Amino acid sequence: MCLILLAWQADPRYSLVVAANRDEFYRRPTRPADYWPEDPALLAGKDLQAGGTWLGVNRAGRFAAVTNRRQADRKSEPGPSRGLLVKGFLAGADEPTAYLEQIKSKSEPASGFNLLLANGAGLHYSNDLEPHSQALTPGIHGLSNAELNTPWPKVERGKRRLAAALDQPDPLPRLFQLLTDRESAPDHALPDTGIGLEWERSLSPSFIHRGDYGTRCSTVILVRTTGEMLFVERSYREGDPTRYAEQRFELQIDKQD
Repeated sequence: MCLILLAWQADPRYSLVVAANRDEFYRRPTRPADYWPEDPALLAGKDLQAGGTWLGVNRAGRFAAVTNRRQADRKSEPGPSRGLLVKGFLAGADEPTAYLEQIKSKSEPASGFNLLLANGAGLHYSNDLEPHSQALTPGIHGLSNAELNTPWPKVERGKRRLAAALDQPDPLPRLFQLLTDRESAPDHALPDTGIGLEWERSLSPSFIHRGDYGTRCSTVILVRTTGEMLFVERSYREGDPTRYAEQRFELQIDKQD
């Protein structure tokens, strides 16, 4: 997952709005979003290679999503799949801060990650570098492959377009429109994450297509303040944002005692 835009308690209609793209190699086997047979309360796509997921929710209103964190001076070190961090939170009952403390205490943490966790009462962010998590304040936030709200061009552009989408009676069309934006950033605005200028250019749009790698799916989640949730995922044919299969789910968040 390479772009996650969020509106947290920023609109009187919605407690949470998520617009996200998953970027991955096309050959990596994936199951589209659905309820998991082994955990019917969990709604997410599934990485069939490692068994986790990049983004999901459950019927209790829990939300989690992960991106990898690129860093120019950090060598890639193998570790557990980042997607297992998302799966573990959605399948459990721990508060976000308690779950994040467990992750930090593991002797073999997942390699470079950014993690977002919400349980309805709060939305929290953490990564593999910082010792403590961050509770997000109400507003518009963006995350790619650097730390939360790092002003990469597609993050800043996406945040502005998310705010504009919320001005619409139905923000869903505008949210998918911004997720399929293929506009590249000018060279002077590109970050330097150690992957070379050509790759930086290729990864600068919201929607990516480069050889055997690109945006595999887009997900929009709308959580109303009244407890209804809409979860829509579009899975694309390689590199074409106009050709997709759509999964759409509407659910009522279960009240917890």
